Amino acid sequence: MLELVLSFALGAILAAGAAWLFIRRRALRESRKQKRLLRRTRRAEKLAELGALTGHLAHEIRNPLSTITMNLKLLSEDISRLAKMPPDITSSGEIESTQNRYQRQLRKIDTVSREVDRVTNTLNDFLRYAGRLELHPGRHDINEILDDLIDFYEPQASGKGIQIRSSFSKTPAFCRIDKDIIKQAILNLFINASQAMNQGGELIIRTNVQSDEVLIEIIDTGPGIRPEEQEKIFDPYYTTRPGGTGLGLPMCRRIIEEHNGHLELHSEPGKGTRFAIELPAAKE
Repeated sequence: MLELVLSFALGAILAAGAAWLFIRRRALRESRKQKRLLRRTRRAEKLAELGALTGHLAHEIRNPLSTITMNLKLLSEDISRLAKMPPDITSSGEIESTQNRYQRQLRKIDTVSREVDRVTNTLNDFLRYAGRLELHPGRHDINEILDDLIDFYEPQASGKGIQIRSSFSKTPAFCRIDKDIIKQAILNLFINASQAMNQGGELIIRTNVQSDEVLIEIIDTGPGIRPEEQEKIFDPYYTTRPGGTGLGLPMCRRIIEEHNGHLELHSEPGKGTRFAIELPAAKE
């Protein structure tokens, strides 16, 4: 009888302990979600304020840029026409000097045109980042989306000596998302991972379906990211790559968060980098 009572008491204690652990883990998970939501809300408010302040300014910048581009094109056409006209001079040296002068002028115009295009592209990238994101969500299987992206990106990865390995969840990973915009974010992470592997390596794509979430992991076997860089990597305009805009990863995070998801970075120097995307699972 005593053994039965002790067994019952021990079972009750173990059950209570398991229930307490379950409740604690659930509370911690909910607390993390609330903190993420608060951070996401604050970032969204800052972006909305920034977008409102810069919208008018962007319009005022675009107008003169368009005028400069048009006049540069007209000027280039005029100089090209003059260069093709029969010269009024007879000296071969003067003819050559005139032609060289025209070519120098055309090169200068081309240089200014490229810089105007660069400013325009920078402005457009910023407006896409800070502006309102229009979503058209539907119920889609993340595994199918990743499969399509891998088929699309694999030739480019192979050309860089990168092998893609994938491991998807056994059950469909349905989420309510804007398919095209999510593709844009994930493809950006593919490209970011490939750029970290200059000498080749492996790009590993995994998915896992949890109770109310879909987890997507994008892992590279590159050199990893130093801790001081990890703190800044999602900051707008921060980049360690020559020619990079510094808006790719911030835009990825914004797209994920607009879908009520979460993007995390895990990296260790010398051991590669893992980006983890958590998206709410779509209900039946």
